[in-house]
Amino acid sequence: MFPNLSDPYWLGAVFGGCLMGALVAGLVVRSRLRVAWRRQLHRDARALDVLEERLATAQNYVLDLRERLTERQEAVDQWQERCNALRVRVAELETVLDQERKQGEEKLALLQDARKQLQSEFQVLAQRIFEEKGGQLVERHQTAFHHLIDPLRDQIERFKRRVEDVYDKETRDRVALQAEIQNLKSLNQRIGQEALNLTRALKGDSKTRGNWGEVVLARVLEAAGLQKGREFDTQVALRDRDGRRFIPDAVVRLPEGRDVVIDAKVSLNSYEAYQRSETAAERELHLERHVQSLRRHIQSLAAKNYTDLEGLFSPDFALMFVPIEAAFLAAVEKDGTLFTEALENNVVVVTPSTLLVTLRVIAHMWRQVYQSRHALEIARRAGALYDKFVGFVEALQEVGQMLDRARGAYHTAHDRLVSGNGNLVRRTEALKALGAKAAKSLPPSLVEKAGEARSDADTDE
Repeated sequence: MFPNLSDPYWLGAVFGGCLMGALVAGLVVRSRLRVAWRRQLHRDARALDVLEERLATAQNYVLDLRERLTERQEAVDQWQERCNALRVRVAELETVLDQERKQGEEKLALLQDARKQLQSEFQVLAQRIFEEKGGQLVERHQTAFHHLIDPLRDQIERFKRRVEDVYDKETRDRVALQAEIQNLKSLNQRIGQEALNLTRALKGDSKTRGNWGEVVLARVLEAAGLQKGREFDTQVALRDRDGRRFIPDAVVRLPEGRDVVIDAKVSLNSYEAYQRSETAAERELHLERHVQSLRRHIQSLAAKNYTDLEGLFSPDFALMFVPIEAAFLAAVEKDGTLFTEALENNVVVVTPSTLLVTLRVIAHMWRQVYQSRHALEIARRAGALYDKFVGFVEALQEVGQMLDRARGAYHTAHDRLVSGNGNLVRRTEALKALGAKAAKSLPPSLVEKAGEARSDADTDE
């Protein structure tokens, strides 16, 4: 039986049921929406926490980058100060070089003028002797004169060539020194750049690091103007009193007969890790390890005690060469006692720039020694030349005295020939007048002069 659709009760019941169903459905939907909204709020809160953590990490990274930028800027400022100091030093050395060049040119000009004047005086003196004395007497002494003057001329020529050679060598040395000074900045930068480029390749192999340090040390030695085999030697095999064998990387000779030992020590692993660290704690840890690595190198070098090696006249200290200057500076900034501790162990830590300055001082000392030796040789030759000249003057005075005596003897003989009442010309002419046979006759002027001397004698009577 079907319900009556026009029944108001039935319609009310149907409407009420629909309304209740809609109300229940609305409550269910609202409950589900509230749950979904709470879940979304929870997810958004967690995402916000993650974003806040990332923001804090990014802020720390930015602060670390700012610190690194500050350090890099300070390093750039230090290099700029060094460059300015080098420019000032180059200007000073150029001024000194110009002054020394002018002094050398003035000395050479004075020497050439003195040589020309001496030659002119010799020529005038020789010409005067030749013109005044002439004849057979000059011819007899001409050979002896040439034997005397030729060695003196040779001495002057050799002395001139020697002075010119010394001047040319000093000029070349000054030019080479100026070029090396001008390239000092680029050399230090190139060495530092090469060290940084090789860091990754060297950090895993200690043998490779040692070889690279020796190569850098050899370059610095050559850049300082020292010559291998003369002012320094590398890989010298030495033994101590107990027969133990030591091979220092380099031995630099000093003019006083003493030696300086240099050992290259490369410590990169901890320093490279320090450079790559992103947090302050990691940087502090690796920097401390780097300082300890350098301290172990210092203690190892001090324990070798190079001063007791046979055949080595070393002072009471050795040089420890650190090829990467920034690595040593970072260690010293971390531990200021590191350098003092090395000195207490008779070890001086040097970097490319400080070692180059030290070696240039040694090279300058050697140049002074060589120049002193040349000066002594020049003084010795000058003394010999002076002694030779004194001998020449004495011989020349002796020649003049002999010429004066010859002139006096000539006048005496001439007077006996034509002067006086019984001169020889008058007597020989008297013999001819008595009938002596002769194929030749005396010069008429001589006979006339002898007759005049006779007339003067009669007048006096």
